[in-house]
Formats: sequence, C-alpha cells, structure tokens
Amino acid sequence: MASLMRQSCLSAIRTPLATRNAVGVSQVVAFHATARKQILPPEPQTIQGTMNDPAPIPTPHPSHGSYHWTFERAVAVGLIPLTIAPFAAGSLNPTTDAILCSLLVIHSHVGFQASIIDYFPSRRVPKTSTLLNWLLRGFTLTTAVGLYEFETNDVGVTEAIKRVWKA
Repeated sequence: MASLMRQSCLSAIRTPLATRNAVGVSQVVAFHATARKQILPPEPQTIQGTMNDPAPIPTPHPSHGSYHWTFERAVAVGLIPLTIAPFAAGSLNPTTDAILCSLLVIHSHVGFQASIIDYFPSRRVPKTSTLLNWLLRGFTLTTAVGLYEFETNDVGVTEAIKRVWKA
C-alpha cells in the first residue's frame, strides 16, 4: 500500500495534469490551474518611474473612501429594522414599504458594483468593466421600476411576503 501511495505521489509530481487512481490507471484532472490555462493573462510587469519614486496616490473624491463606506453601512443597518418592523408590528404602511424597496435596490446596486470593481478592474479589462457597469445600471433601473409598479398597482412587498409565508 505504501509503495502504491509513493507511486501515485511521484506520478502526480511527474505529470501535473494527470493522476493515477488505485488501480494505477492515469486520469486527467477535471479542473486544474497551470500557466498554460490561465483565466486572465498576467498584467505587464513594469515599473513606472524609478525604484525610489513613491507609489501614486489617487486623488481624493468625496463620494469614495470613508463617506462611501459610511453610506454602505448606514444602508445595511437601515435594512434591519425595515425588514423586521412590518412583520412584527403588522403594519402595511406604503411609505415604509417604499423605503424598504428603495434601500433594497441601493444595497443590491452597491454590492454588485463592488463585485464588478473587485473582479473586473477597469485598468485590466476596461471594456468588460464598462459593459458590466452599464448592465448593472440597467438591471438596477429595471428592478426599481418593477418594485415601484408592484408597490403602486399590487399588494406590495411586505404583503406579498406575508401571503407567501402563510401559503
């Protein structure tokens, strides 16, 4: 058994794309990450300026940084009572429902935007980043209009959730 294990370990080192099962038959691994199969090519490895130059600092903007972080947290914390209150108090106030829907749309938009910024940086894939940002804006607008129509022409979000919960 020890020699079989040693063989499988050595064969894994020798052939990184293939492994051997207990019988000794070589199998190709389904998902593997090698230098030949990268999802995105590496960025250019160049140094701008000299080695002694400081790292470039982005220009400050009032809607980014700490204000942006505070706004995200205020929206997230504001969702907690707005989610619980209509079900605990039994209120079907359309104003509360409208505020809940607005914060849900803002919270979702900011979250998806952060994902796009993190995983598709504009310095690396500018066209994809721009396309995804415009898709996000379109989906956010469509969601907001859909929730508005649902609130004004139908029972509203909290009543719909109550009805689904009781069904």
